[in-house]
Amino acid sequence: MEKLLIVDDDLGIQKQLKWSLADYDVVLADTRESAIAAVRRHEPKVVTLDLGLPPDAANASEGLAALKQILEIAPHTKVIVITGNDDRSNALKAIEMGAYDFYQKPVDADVINVIVSRAFSLAMIETDNRSMKSIVGCDTGIIGSSESIDRLRIMVQRIAPTEITALLLGESGTGKEVTAKAIHKVSDRSDKPFIAINCASIPENLLESELFGFEKGAFTGAHKTTLGKIECAQGGTLFLDEIGDMPYHLQAKLLRFLQEKIIERLGGRKEIPVDVRVICATNQNLEVMVSEKTFREDLFYRITEITLNIPPLRDRDEDVLILANFFLQQYAVEYKRNAKSFADDALYGLRHHKWPGNIRELQNKVKSSVIMSTSNQVTAFDLGFFDKENAEYELSLNLRAVREQAETIAIQKAYALTDGNMSKTSELLGITRPTLYSLIEKYQIAINV
Repeated sequence: MEKLLIVDDDLGIQKQLKWSLADYDVVLADTRESAIAAVRRHEPKVVTLDLGLPPDAANASEGLAALKQILEIAPHTKVIVITGNDDRSNALKAIEMGAYDFYQKPVDADVINVIVSRAFSLAMIETDNRSMKSIVGCDTGIIGSSESIDRLRIMVQRIAPTEITALLLGESGTGKEVTAKAIHKVSDRSDKPFIAINCASIPENLLESELFGFEKGAFTGAHKTTLGKIECAQGGTLFLDEIGDMPYHLQAKLLRFLQEKIIERLGGRKEIPVDVRVICATNQNLEVMVSEKTFREDLFYRITEITLNIPPLRDRDEDVLILANFFLQQYAVEYKRNAKSFADDALYGLRHHKWPGNIRELQNKVKSSVIMSTSNQVTAFDLGFFDKENAEYELSLNLRAVREQAETIAIQKAYALTDGNMSKTSELLGITRPTLYSLIEKYQIAINV
């Protein structure tokens, strides 16, 4: 049975709660000191905490102090604060401090059971995710526990110590660069540079100089000798992303480098030896491109000494929540937000969304939700799941409520997209800055202004 700590100085409430929550292994405490001792001894995942503790039960200061201490000792504990009907303000203050939820007396067995049950479920999910994160992917950076990701990690571990040229195949946003970095990270070259270049993002007339460098005077504007990406990766790893977009005429020069491990800078005559491990990636079908004569057959066979297929997120159901929680903790720290977990409707949305943009889409959704969230739990609303396919909602028929909801979403999204720049936010929304500030104050939107 799971340990549940009940902290209340009223013996009658203690008995009532213990009877209502008979499915758990209940530990009782009636003061802040005994509660802290119980937390240290029993390490309960969930605590119900009455804010009115002695010596002054009419004042919530002792209960709030107990909450602060509990979360300092065991920050992942789900604390449900219990208050009187007239103490809502202190309950909200407790939520701001990190409490999971609050419950107002009198005790209703059915309601308190639902709240406690959800708290235990969430605590278990977060414990599992922390455990997985400490085991799964910590050595490579490839996070997940699905069978396909386990296979990918095994392949990464096997090829990393070799000099074999690998081709990573996968849809956009599946994590090809993350996989390339993982190969570099667990290889003997990990203390040397990892240099990435996207062949599709650099104009054709500049890509050659970017890769191979150039001598002073090689062309107009070449005022000094400049090293290319290949030389910059000396001793380390060069990641050629979107290799399928490399111009045909440049493919021959790349092939010579891969075979001979030497380069010549633009405008130069000197052959320069380079020791570099090469990893390529694409979301295109190179075999079809070879048959269409848009990709060199000899280069194709040179870069496909081994091929790693990276699965789309829709085929990694069990990894969605692991990745979502990883990004949640990362962005909560980065943006100094209080978001600690996902609400039930958010979990539903995360599980049922199809993720056409793969991990990149998930990462962006979680990032914006952390910024937009106004509590310690991210909701489906924060994630931008508004349709029946992603989560279940009741449509409000109150036009004022609908307008408030729509304007709040628009402001939060614009704020997130502009990285908190209020001038750009107001410009994106098509309103003046004073109007924006007025709406933020009117709807009490939790953003830093």
